[in-house]
Amino acid sequence: MEILRRRHAARGANLATIPHMDNGIDALIPPQVAAKAEDVGVAKANLDAVSTFLLATLAGAFIALGAVFSTTVATGLSGAVPIGIGRLLAGLAFSLGLMLVVTAGAELFTGNNLLVMAFASGKISLRSLLRNWVIVYIGNFVGAVGTAAGMLLAGFHMMGTGQVGRTCLDLAAAKCSLDWTEALARGVFCNALVCLAVWVCMSCRGTGEKLLATILPVTAFVAAGFEHSVANMYFVPAAMLVREFAADGFWAAIESSPSQWASITTWRFVAGNLVPVTIGNIVGGSVMVGAVYWLAYRRPGRA
Repeated sequence: MEILRRRHAARGANLATIPHMDNGIDALIPPQVAAKAEDVGVAKANLDAVSTFLLATLAGAFIALGAVFSTTVATGLSGAVPIGIGRLLAGLAFSLGLMLVVTAGAELFTGNNLLVMAFASGKISLRSLLRNWVIVYIGNFVGAVGTAAGMLLAGFHMMGTGQVGRTCLDLAAAKCSLDWTEALARGVFCNALVCLAVWVCMSCRGTGEKLLATILPVTAFVAAGFEHSVANMYFVPAAMLVREFAADGFWAAIESSPSQWASITTWRFVAGNLVPVTIGNIVGGSVMVGAVYWLAYRRPGRA
């Protein structure tokens, strides 16, 4: 089989069109993944609105749960371990979110940026592409904010004598203080990594392989401080809820007050973070991954 692959590759053959190359056991090779990505894009674009929204809500909640895990792990690490180790551990915990998305089945806006491959091949219309993105984006927001509200009701912010809540506030304050261009650039590289994780998952045959495929790309973007729009739909609203509704005992425990977190505002969240990060995510996923792989393997006239 390997000798056959090399012979076809040497002749410039499109391996995705060779049926015997897919034996149902080995991982798919990149040209086959490109073809599969288009088929997946068509299926996603044609999914009914209700199912799309429900699965998007799940994805928002899954990513938020990864953020909850990451926040818990990150609490207390500052100053206790080197910054790189702390961010590594937080990133490993955050990878739970994408693991759930790719194995349990859900619609994630950042991953769905790969639908551009089906659009570029003329298999879905621009209207279908944008319809999917809008529904999924709204569903992700509902799932993420709903999880943030649930964490407030669960008293998550009181863990560690309020230190987990302080971590929530610190994270949101840092996100709301980013320069617009900086947030945009961080969004680009974040979703390039996320979509690469999704791309590799499409080559996998089993659940275990998919789980492993998500870990390092997601850990890398968290460790590097890149920005994920859906994750931020949890991080910042969670901090806003803590600031507005946490009891006096919480503020006494962390020796702070709501006024010290005045920088976490709706305007700074939406206009200063969510908008540029979302644009960056689209560029990173649709252009840096989806468009490049389409040009490499699916453009018209390619042998």
